[in-house]
Amino acid sequence: MTRRSMAKSAALVTATALVTVGSVAAGVSLAGSNTPAKPTQQQVATLFDGWNTALQTGDPDKVADLYAKDAVLLPTVSDKVRTDRAEIVDYFEHFLLNKPVGKKIQTIVKVLDGNSAIDTGVYEFTLTDPDTGKKRVVKARYSYEYEKVGGTWKIQNHHSSAMPES
Repeated sequence: MTRRSMAKSAALVTATALVTVGSVAAGVSLAGSNTPAKPTQQQVATLFDGWNTALQTGDPDKVADLYAKDAVLLPTVSDKVRTDRAEIVDYFEHFLLNKPVGKKIQTIVKVLDGNSAIDTGVYEFTLTDPDTGKKRVVKARYSYEYEKVGGTWKIQNHHSSAMPES
């Protein structure tokens, strides 16, 4: 190989490396611009507060608005699996008669990506009997799967079951 052909080869390798690095950098930059920032675990955990506040309104439609269109609700005090808005509203029409006030006892949050997260743990509800006014506390396990839909966090799956020891 002559000096001239070696210089051409070196220039070609350098140019190829620069194009490759530039392409990778551009790809990373473009991918990053479409990927939403991951929420913090605390941000996900506080989504419960919005749900609990909706309960306090006594309006089942406000609560149902927090669920995705194709959400699944496995509720605490019903044997029926709820798989559409009408069924979710129906559940909350009955549940809200007890004036539920929720409080988290233990929270475990897993942020999956910028558009999905899971919040699991234990909460308790203070319920008031609509006839007698007597209060009782129900401790339950829960899981919420949240997905960002149109820029808004929605409940995709919600499971709640009374603790077996209670």
